[in-house]
Amino acid sequence: MMLKKFIRTVLILMIVGVNIGCDQVSKNIVRKNVYFYDNIQLLGKHLTLTKVENSGAFLSLGATLPDFAKTLFLLTLPVIALILGLVFLLFKSDLSNQKLVGLCFIIGGGIGNLFDRWQYGSVTDFLHIQVGIFQTGIFNLADVSIIVGAFIILSGSLIQRKALS
Repeated sequence: MMLKKFIRTVLILMIVGVNIGCDQVSKNIVRKNVYFYDNIQLLGKHLTLTKVENSGAFLSLGATLPDFAKTLFLLTLPVIALILGLVFLLFKSDLSNQKLVGLCFIIGGGIGNLFDRWQYGSVTDFLHIQVGIFQTGIFNLADVSIIVGAFIILSGSLIQRKALS
């Protein structure tokens, strides 16, 4: 029983760590090799790489807040939420695999962006997608982790709900 719990804890920390690592490595490569507002086409005009610093949250939300409010809403509260989320993951043993992995992705992405905000005062964003009339804001791999994590949880819930009906 203790070995199973130990392996589960190691797996959780590995999944979270891989998400943080991929995010930080990609941001460091962009910080060192891409100039601000460069427009590097990776897949034609559909996937471009451009470096911006986001001092707010998702899509620059909160970027114009006063410093105290930014610290509270973009640093302090997220730290508390991520710590509570990690503790929840480590001690809630009856989570489905989809919820467990999804939450690991969300927490890993959150920590990746939070680290940037703490270390640099802003988050490095660098990816942009445009397909026809659909286009995204500029984002990073931490954002991808968060979205993928949410998708894993949602799809797992839908599959579970369908199985129960």
